[in-house]
Amino acid sequence: MAEKNLEQMRQAVAEIREKMAAAAREAGRDPAAVQLCAACKTRTAQTIAASAALPIDLFGENHVQELCANYDAGAYCGKPSHFIGHLQTNKIKKVLGRASLIQSVDSEHLLLAIEKEAAKAGIVQDILLEVNIGGEESKTGAAPELLWPLLDTAAAQEHIRVKGLMAIPPVNDDDAQNRRYLAQVYQLFVRAGERGYRNVEMQTLSMGMSGDFENAIREGATLVRIGTAIYGERDYSKK
Repeated sequence: MAEKNLEQMRQAVAEIREKMAAAAREAGRDPAAVQLCAACKTRTAQTIAASAALPIDLFGENHVQELCANYDAGAYCGKPSHFIGHLQTNKIKKVLGRASLIQSVDSEHLLLAIEKEAAKAGIVQDILLEVNIGGEESKTGAAPELLWPLLDTAAAQEHIRVKGLMAIPPVNDDDAQNRRYLAQVYQLFVRAGERGYRNVEMQTLSMGMSGDFENAIREGATLVRIGTAIYGERDYSKK
């Protein structure tokens, strides 16, 4: 499957929106409470700008270089852009001001580096804390038991606001196991919100991608990150 044209993207987004709404209603939730984040890794600024006319709520970038290029080119057409990939501390400065939300904060080291750069810039940066719910070595994210000290550290900062959690559960053909992982993340999300910190508001639970976004919504996700199902397969040869 190659990258899709505008009409194919339009149909794809309409189908995704229908599935999102059905999953939300099935869980007794308001479909409007779940946002669609288009994960636009490797896409051209032209493709992203074309997709911005569709019912996509925001865009998620995995690479700082692509975030900078697409943001500066106006590819998001005024819609919010989030950073959803692994963030190196030496690139934080470039992300501030371009990403309204950094979804992938997974360590105290990164957290304090964001605090330092946000203080210099005179802004308060919204973030999500990333949890590695499956304990996979191949994935970033804090282990669930390390979420609490990370949250304590975040709560002590002046230039950071924690808006929720992000997770990428293990790829799993077992539907029930997939939902168990997603449910565990939701439980952490609820517990984190009960701590009552001044600068911690558990509003966004970012989980679910092209393969499991319906389950994620059934288990409480407020934001799903979808790339391939919107745009088609990625062509890495262009990079």
